[in-house]
Amino acid sequence: MNAVTETTAADPVSGVEIFVPLNKLKKSPRNARKVPHGETAIEALAASIAHKGLIQNLVVEPEVTEDGTPTGSYFVTAGEGRRQAMLLCVKRRKMKKSDPVRCWLDTENDPSEISLDENVTRTPMHPADQFERFRELSETKGWGAQEIGARFGVSAHVVKQRLRLGAVSPKLLQVYREDGLTLDQLMAFAITEDNERQEQVFENLHHNREPWIIRRDLTAANVPGHDRRAIFVGEAAYEEAGGTIIRDLFADEGGGYFEDAGLLDMLAIEKLREIAAEVQAEGWKWAEAHIEYPHAHGMRRFYPEPVALSDEDEKRLEAASVEYDQLVEGFDSYDEMPEDVAAKVEALDAEIDAISDKRHAYDANVIAHGGVFVVLNHDGTVRIQRGFVRAEDEALADPQPESEAIDPETVEDEQTEEGDEDVQDIEDEEVGKPISDALTRDLSAHRTLALRVALGERPDMALIALTHTLTSQLFYSYAEAGCLEVRPTVTPLGSHADGIEDTPLAARANAAHDAWAERMPRDVADLWAFVVALDDEDRMALLAHCVSCTVNALRLPWDRKPRSLQTADRLASALSLDMAKDWTPTVDSYLGRVTKAHILEAVTEGVSEDAARRIADMKKQDMAQSAEQLLAGTGWLPVTLRTSEQQGVQSSDAEVPEAQGEDGEDFYAVAAE
Repeated sequence: MNAVTETTAADPVSGVEIFVPLNKLKKSPRNARKVPHGETAIEALAASIAHKGLIQNLVVEPEVTEDGTPTGSYFVTAGEGRRQAMLLCVKRRKMKKSDPVRCWLDTENDPSEISLDENVTRTPMHPADQFERFRELSETKGWGAQEIGARFGVSAHVVKQRLRLGAVSPKLLQVYREDGLTLDQLMAFAITEDNERQEQVFENLHHNREPWIIRRDLTAANVPGHDRRAIFVGEAAYEEAGGTIIRDLFADEGGGYFEDAGLLDMLAIEKLREIAAEVQAEGWKWAEAHIEYPHAHGMRRFYPEPVALSDEDEKRLEAASVEYDQLVEGFDSYDEMPEDVAAKVEALDAEIDAISDKRHAYDANVIAHGGVFVVLNHDGTVRIQRGFVRAEDEALADPQPESEAIDPETVEDEQTEEGDEDVQDIEDEEVGKPISDALTRDLSAHRTLALRVALGERPDMALIALTHTLTSQLFYSYAEAGCLEVRPTVTPLGSHADGIEDTPLAARANAAHDAWAERMPRDVADLWAFVVALDDEDRMALLAHCVSCTVNALRLPWDRKPRSLQTADRLASALSLDMAKDWTPTVDSYLGRVTKAHILEAVTEGVSEDAARRIADMKKQDMAQSAEQLLAGTGWLPVTLRTSEQQGVQSSDAEVPEAQGEDGEDFYAVAAE
């Protein structure tokens, strides 16, 4: 083979290597590829050429005029992608337009066939080979992810993924080469670098090799990154304390697993105790930190009381509110505001909240003898609940009497015998002597009847009286302040459903109760005036809250009450209750607690008969896990949770949600020309 260094020749000879300036190379009109190379492919080629030079020469033919005269330029028959990559290198000042490019001159073969041949007759490297070669570069050359990524035109994250895949057990990589594993399954095994553990899980897999099952088995003893303890403690603090996180490079944020659950619990409690100490510094007698809320504490809770703001605070609150309104006028959100305006608005908002918080404060006695619970919410945020008083401290925290003191001088001598007429005559003559009990009962009966009739004719006042009676009993545990014989019964649900009190729905219910409790007067004697002073909307809202606390739709085997349950169903229909918004079928909530027949019925109704057939031969635990994935997002509900309108209307023809793995081609695609 001859090499020609001249860039042009009067009579080009086919089958020789020549060097042509880059600016003399043109795209061939007979190139078989009509869809241009993608940006990612050009980037990868440019990175390769910049670091290693042109590995594979271009194939060219001379450009000639209509009369056959060479123009001095050449059409690139094969290698247009490399030409585009070199132009990108020029743009980035890593090459010059005049730099010579090694080319193979071919005037004998059909350019279209050559172009087609180069793109068709090629065998891409198996992904497993690529993963192992990347790992070898890292180990033998000492290159990090950034360096390797720069040399191959891919991101450092993609390099880390390929390195992790290359570190999977050689035994499993070979199974992958032989098509015994899919790329998604191999990615699932890559969640850990423990080859022995990977092989152990692989050997224990049955016919169901879903990636999520592999990940589940590999991390069975670990805490997922979305756990509330992990969110609260944070990755940095956990790792600083010596903990190890198994990171899933093929999952979204939060895809890691905390190996040491005990260490995580200890760090969470320590952090909660620090917060508890800060809160106790407000003057509380005690403060306790818990991961789980101690529902069985049995303590009475006091709430903050309304407090008048100082004149200075009132003026500042009014001024800040006016300024806030002026600044936000004309803007729908912070995003639309200039940065300086948005910053000022946020500062004003915080100041308004701080001053408004001063409108309520705990009684000094309650603070001195009460305490605080600091616990973790389901989402990893901290919940601080103040105002709990132990039984032995209640008298000190709330010294006011439960009922009016009775003057002993007004107590009638119960020893008096009604048959003693002489004594009775003497008593009748005593000035200021109260009337007899019998007459009192007689008169009060007439008054009660009159009250019933009058109240029955005044629905507005009946609403006030009912609201007052329910409120006094639900918010004042020691009080008998209402005259209506209406007794609200609130059935605790914690003993009927584990974990129900830590759900987002329970948090909403508690927040609503606490919001009303903070508005209540300290003394139940002032409650009537409070209820009367509410506007119609607030009064109805308070009544609705009190009534809602008494709802009981529990289905208990020993408590037969078909009419009550029928009414509960009608209430659910009237409220258009949709449990799918707050409940999902999981292994813990349903699927792991019913028979295989029930699981298959659920998948048939919520997804499709075909989906149910695909899992019909699985073992119970695997079937429940698969069903949880299939039913996610379908809105399927068991019969007990459906309203009458939803009975029998569960979808049976929904599309089966296929297991969506990560895009495997991102990890092994090779730029094709």
